[in-house]
Amino acid sequence: MGSNGCGAMDILEIMRYLPHRYPFLLVDRIVELVENKSIRGIKNVTMNEPFFQGHYPGDGALIFFAGIDDARFRRQVRPGDQLILEAEVQRLVRGIGKFAVRAKVDGEIVAEADLMAAMRMPDKGTSGS
Repeated sequence: MGSNGCGAMDILEIMRYLPHRYPFLLVDRIVELVENKSIRGIKNVTMNEPFFQGHYPGDGALIFFAGIDDARFRRQVRPGDQLILEAEVQRLVRGIGKFAVRAKVDGEIVAEADLMAAMRMPDKGTSGS
C-alpha cells in the first residue's frame, strides 16, 4: 500500500480503497501508514465544504454539538428510506444538554447515541457566515 513505499497516499490512491466520494471522502492525503497498526491523514478544511453552508444563521443563540457517547450504527440507510429522528432530554444544566437520540426506519432503530449540545451566543466572526 502506498505508491512511494512509506505508506503515503494521494487522493487518487485513497479513492481506490474507500468507496466514499465528495462530500463524504473526508481525507485528502495519507502521510503515514503502518499496516495493521496506525495511519495519519490530512483533511484540508475550506469554506466550500458543504457542512459550512448555512451553518451559522447570524442572529441569536446557537446550539453547538459538544460530544457523542455510545454511538451505534445498526444498519445502512438507503435512498427511499424515511428517517424518524427522536431525542429525549437526559439532562439540561446551564445551557448544556445531554440527549438520548435514535434514528428509525420502519420502526427499526438504525442508529442511536447519547449527544451533548451547548447553547452559546455567536462569535462576531461567525455571524452571517
